[in-house]
Amino acid sequence: MENPTDSETPAPIRPWYVPEHLKRWEMPRNYAGEVWPNYYSFLGRSRDSDCLEECNFVQGLKRLGGESETVLVIRENHWAVGWVEWIGIHQDDAAALRLADEIKGGLEDYPVVDEDALSEAEMEEANTVWRDCYNLKDRVAYVRAHRSQFEFQGLGDMLGCLRGSYFAGYASELIYR
Repeated sequence: MENPTDSETPAPIRPWYVPEHLKRWEMPRNYAGEVWPNYYSFLGRSRDSDCLEECNFVQGLKRLGGESETVLVIRENHWAVGWVEWIGIHQDDAAALRLADEIKGGLEDYPVVDEDALSEAEMEEANTVWRDCYNLKDRVAYVRAHRSQFEFQGLGDMLGCLRGSYFAGYASELIYR
């Protein structure tokens, strides 16, 4: 068999990928936890995350195919801020780094990983807030103050909403105000 000429020789396959939008983990000052020098940080969440940050974390991890040997959810604790989780991607997982880098770059233009998942998460959060944080008097006052958000299909629909069975307004207006 004849050796291929230079023009027929394929370009070398590089097993690594250097992301543009992800940052390699760096040791924080006064840090005493486990170290992750071979990992890039993708998305994070904490006990104080809002619906958007929580949903982006879940959907970003889902798009990567979940946790694996090279894609980790790293949970850390601190007395002042509580728990923090971040998605770490090993430097040798070029496919996961490429996908995460693409997602992270897209978040610079539009901050949502999955619009449908976010809408669903916001509605669940709004229903919980409406049921658990507003009493009947507060719900009536909210509906009166934000009447343009509500299009009730009848008296039963309005009563179900006012009794806290579900929120029938704009979820994002309730949970991000």
